[in-house]
Amino acid sequence: MNVFDKSMRSWLLISAVVITLDIVTKQWIQSVLTYGEDITVTPFFDLVLFYNKGAAFSFLADAGGWQTFMFSAFALLASILLLYLLRKHAKEPLFCFALSLILGGALGNLWDRLRLGHVVDFFYFHYQQHGFPAFNVADSAISVGVMILLWDSLNKPEN
Repeated sequence: MNVFDKSMRSWLLISAVVITLDIVTKQWIQSVLTYGEDITVTPFFDLVLFYNKGAAFSFLADAGGWQTFMFSAFALLASILLLYLLRKHAKEPLFCFALSLILGGALGNLWDRLRLGHVVDFFYFHYQQHGFPAFNVADSAISVGVMILLWDSLNKPEN
């Protein structure tokens, strides 16, 4: 079985949709905002334009540049592992759906790191002076995919 077998195509299509939505939304936000600018959408949600050179929650963002290579390598290795798991578990739809979301998110952020040297973030939720770090479509897909994996693993019957 190779990556392009019929059982894999639907999972790869989901990943491709995530990548496409991620790239298109990042390009759009960069066309309407300048770095650091924000648009208030609701009292608790803004669209912003931030660049993240680190990982989740800007982890290692100020590390001097080596982290871009490390996070890119990690995303490539994780993607290879995700493709392997998609092939191995092709008959487990919820598991594969979650992996597809994670794969699309990882590759969406990898695209930014390779092209720009940083990841574009633009969703910003906050309450008064407290805020959640800005994130993007790729981050959202990864988070939802991980939540589905957790839910799936907790609800599988034990053998």
